Amino acid sequence: MARNEEKAQSMLNRFITMKEEEKKKPKERRPYLASECRDLAEADKWRQQIMREIGRKVTEIQNEGLGEHRLRDLNDEINKLIREKVHWERRIIELGGPNYTKHSAKMTDLDGNIVDVPNPGGRGPGYRYFGAAKKLPGVRELFEKPPELRKRRTRYDIYKRIDASYYGYRDEEDGILVKLEGPAEKKMRAAAVKEWMEMEEIKREAKKSVKSGEVVEVGLGSKILFEEEEDVIEEERMEREREEKDREKEYVVHVPLPDEKEIERMVVEHKKMELLSKYASEDLMEEQMEAKAMLNIQR
Repeated sequence: MARNEEKAQSMLNRFITMKEEEKKKPKERRPYLASECRDLAEADKWRQQIMREIGRKVTEIQNEGLGEHRLRDLNDEINKLIREKVHWERRIIELGGPNYTKHSAKMTDLDGNIVDVPNPGGRGPGYRYFGAAKKLPGVRELFEKPPELRKRRTRYDIYKRIDASYYGYRDEEDGILVKLEGPAEKKMRAAAVKEWMEMEEIKREAKKSVKSGEVVEVGLGSKILFEEEEDVIEEERMEREREEKDREKEYVVHVPLPDEKEIERMVVEHKKMELLSKYASEDLMEEQMEAKAMLNIQR
């Protein structure tokens, strides 16, 4: 029995294949421009053809072993087909067909998150990466999110947060602080009232003893006397500290200073010597000095 290859090469089979090809219509070529198409059904057919080509190439680009150059070429071809698909979809809308752009697929990163890829030209979708092309050198960085920089707060931002709570004006609104301070306040108030009443009692006993001429009891008078002694001791200590400070500030002069008359005499003597040096000759000055030395005159 003949094999399949031999059957295909037989004369009869070749004749039948040739007749079938003659019956077929010539293969139609997709128009270069979508605007050349005038039929809605034809436009939709060419769009479906482009979608099938995109699907085959997207499946092929998933293979990481194709190499960097082949992956880049495939990615360029896919982007070219996507742009062509957009033109056909726009032409379908012009011919009264449905709007396919509403349900177009979004661009995603390596984690599956949707990424907005803008187009610098502003016409149609931007350049996209598919499959293994996302892992190419220089492409992975495009999908990485930049680290969030912590913005330093300005003085305005700091002051904007300052309100009544910052200064403690709302501490009593929750009622917790009032409950905690209530017992402490009562205790301090009772201690202050008790101390005041004791002092008043001491003062009354002291006045009674002065009027009657009796000696004040030790238990009552010792407290006020002790307080008076403390005040006296504290005043004496402060007085000694002030004297010591004043003594430290005093400046002791170990060299005798001239009085006003001596200063005036020295000034007059200096002026006299200046006039003599200006108008008298050197011989006259020497004679005057010799005369003073002979008469034992110090001035």
